Amino acid sequence: MAIANLTSDVRTQQYSPSLRTALVLTGSGTAGAYHAGVLRALQEAGVKIDVVAGQGMGAVSAMFAAIDGGSRLWDKDGIWMSGVAGQFYRWRKIFSVTGWILLAAVVALVSPVMLLAFTALVYPASLVFQHTGFDSGIKLINDYSRWLNSVFLPEALPLVLPRVVVFILLALMITLGINYLLSVVVRARRRARGALWRKMFGELLSVAEIRDCFAKELWKLIRGAASISHPFTEELSHGYVQLLSDNLGQPGFRELIIASHDIDARRDIVFALLSEAYGSHFFNPSMRQGARRIFEMWDLSGAGHDHAIDALFSAVSLPVLTEPHLITFAPDSQWRGETHRACDRPDAVGRVLEEVLNAGVEQAIVVSSAAELTGPHALTGGRSDLRGFTGEYLASIEAASVQDAVAVQASQFQEMFLIRPEHNPLGPFDMSGAYDKRSDRRQTLDELVEQGYQDAYRQFIDPVIGASGEGLDVQV
Repeated sequence: MAIANLTSDVRTQQYSPSLRTALVLTGSGTAGAYHAGVLRALQEAGVKIDVVAGQGMGAVSAMFAAIDGGSRLWDKDGIWMSGVAGQFYRWRKIFSVTGWILLAAVVALVSPVMLLAFTALVYPASLVFQHTGFDSGIKLINDYSRWLNSVFLPEALPLVLPRVVVFILLALMITLGINYLLSVVVRARRRARGALWRKMFGELLSVAEIRDCFAKELWKLIRGAASISHPFTEELSHGYVQLLSDNLGQPGFRELIIASHDIDARRDIVFALLSEAYGSHFFNPSMRQGARRIFEMWDLSGAGHDHAIDALFSAVSLPVLTEPHLITFAPDSQWRGETHRACDRPDAVGRVLEEVLNAGVEQAIVVSSAAELTGPHALTGGRSDLRGFTGEYLASIEAASVQDAVAVQASQFQEMFLIRPEHNPLGPFDMSGAYDKRSDRRQTLDELVEQGYQDAYRQFIDPVIGASGEGLDVQV
């Protein structure tokens, strides 16, 4: 079949609510805001979704959508509209503390030069005061001169300054040492090799805030009105799996597929919760590539029921930039109690589409926040800051992988639809917004949520759902 690029004017596809349908959400970081807008539009239009699947931040959006919790993503007091997302993917505190300590050391070292430079301004001022007869100003200048002379006495600044610098550098070493001990004793369940400085500093960005935020929001959905304190990861996983399993097939609840990457096994890892009609085939090791799937597939309603939150935490962990999530498998599992490092694979959308096919999906709606450069004279200046440049690289990988995966997998589905923005100035790490050169203003996450909402209507609901003439009454 031929895919219609829904960012263009092609309107040849037909949507059918009678087909088993998957919503595939892909992307990192701020992509979650775009997903939220799309989910809101699909719910308003009553689009029938049987399976939600995702990788990266799309996995998080899928987990909320699977248990009828999408409103927690787009509500005014929700994750993407309330401002809480501004805390996501910040520099780790060790880098902030180190930066302030080094700044203090630099200020201490250049303080003599700064004092002398200030003196060059003081003496012209003294001449002005003398000619104008401003006695208070003259007295102030004389006091400063006496203080400056005392500062540069042999027993003063030349003796004190080296001690101050040594004390500051000692504070830096203590800070790095504490961070190293925390990484070795508190966090690590795995031995690590490498240079000492690498262990002292660790990864660049923090995922602690984002993990904690999404875990708390999921727990609010799971507990309902009950005032029960936030449980540990395993209990939270059990609660999520039980809620989804008990309500699967009810309005607002749907099957779930999440893909992340096992760094140690050097293979993808797929967590899924499917209905009995499709789960038996999906997890059957006798399928093609069965030997591979035995080590990659985890049934959240079965042997993988402890790992629902592991799926979320690994999906928001980015390769190289953040610390990987550690997943400890059960002693009777395929990995015999081993602890593996897991993170997102930004170009895994092809694997997600492969798995929704294995789950019996007949038509797919793919959502990506990465805009594609469609022609010349649309370039903008590249980002020079580290977070911005890295975000551009991630967005580029996602855009290319989505285009390739959709082109390759299209013929396997009866219908495939792609929702993506024509222009998105926000990089994956622009949680506080970013300057948009085209509109000469700063764009925020609130606007990205609204853009996802508008794109869903403009690219899918109005031209495809409206043209199909199908009456839809099942909500997302």
